[in-house]
Amino acid sequence: MENILVSISCITYNHEKYIADAIDSFLMQVTNFNYEILIHDDASTDRTAEIIKEYEKKYPDIIKPIYQIENLYSKGISVIPFNINRAKGKYYALCEGDDFWTDPYKLQKQVDYMENHPECSLCVHGGYVVSASDKKVQYTNRPNKGNKIFNVDEIIAGGGGLFPTNSMFYPTDFARNRPSFLLNAPVGDYPLAINLSLLGTVFYNDELMSAYRVGDEDSWTARNLSTPEKEKKHIDEIANTLDEINQYTDYKYEETINWTKNYNRFYLLLKHRKFKEAKKGEFKDIYLELGFRRKIIVFFDQYFPNILKSLKSAKRQLIR
Repeated sequence: MENILVSISCITYNHEKYIADAIDSFLMQVTNFNYEILIHDDASTDRTAEIIKEYEKKYPDIIKPIYQIENLYSKGISVIPFNINRAKGKYYALCEGDDFWTDPYKLQKQVDYMENHPECSLCVHGGYVVSASDKKVQYTNRPNKGNKIFNVDEIIAGGGGLFPTNSMFYPTDFARNRPSFLLNAPVGDYPLAINLSLLGTVFYNDELMSAYRVGDEDSWTARNLSTPEKEKKHIDEIANTLDEINQYTDYKYEETINWTKNYNRFYLLLKHRKFKEAKKGEFKDIYLELGFRRKIIVFFDQYFPNILKSLKSAKRQLIR
C-alpha cells in the first residue's frame, strides 16, 4: 500500500485480553487516506503474538508487526524507536495494546486539523478511563471544556495525565527528532508532549474519542507505582527529567518547572494522607493556591474519608 499518510504505532506486551480491541479500533477508522498499523510485540509470553498474526493474515497490507524473540524492556532497551524508524506516514498516532479508540472518525478529524494548521505540532483529544475487566467508564479525561490551544507552561504543569496518550497525533518527523531528555526519561508520553509543545502549537479537541484502561494488575502503573517507595522513586525521576528540560530550554520555563516538581511532591503527600506535611513549609503556598472545590476534597479526605469514598462511588455509578 502506497501513499500512506498516517502511521499508527501500537506497542504491546502480554495484552492477549485487550489487543483485539485495539486493532479493531484501528481498522474501524473511516478515512479518505491510507494508513498503516505498526505493532511491536515485545516477546509476549501469552497469546498476544498469536492474535496479532491472525489479524496480519487478514490485513497484510495494513498490519505490519514486529515479533521480538527476547523481551527488550526487561533489558533496559527502549522499544519506541522500532516503530518510529519504519513509519512511512506523514503523521504518527499512538495507542498501546491495552487501550483502544472509540470514534471511527478520530484519525480523519486529526488529519483535517493538522493539514489546515501546519503550525500545529501535536493534536490531542479527550478520552474515557475505563475498567480493564469490563470497559465500564470510571471517569473522563477532559483537560478543558471546549477546544483549546495549550501552551508550554500549561503542559509542563499539567503532568503526564493531562492528555490521554492514545490521543497523541503529531508529525512523524518530530517523532524521529528525540532530544536527550526524551531518551533518558522514565516515561514517554509526558516529556514527549513537552517536547512537541516546544516545536509548535498544541491543539486539544474537546471530543471523547479513545479509552484508557485502569485496574489491570499487570499494567505499567501496577508494576511501577505499586508502593510508596516506587511512587517516590518515580517522582524523583520525573524531577530529574524536568531538570534536563530546564537546561535544554535555557531555563525559560524554570518557574513552572520548579512549581511542578514541588506540586508532584505535594500531591504524593496528599495521596498518602500526610496532610500536616502538605500544608506547611515549602508546600504551604501550593495548598493555599488550590481552588475551593479541591480544598473541600482534601478536607473530606482528611476528616471524613468514608464519606468521600461514598461520594466518589456514587459519581462513578452516575457516569455509567
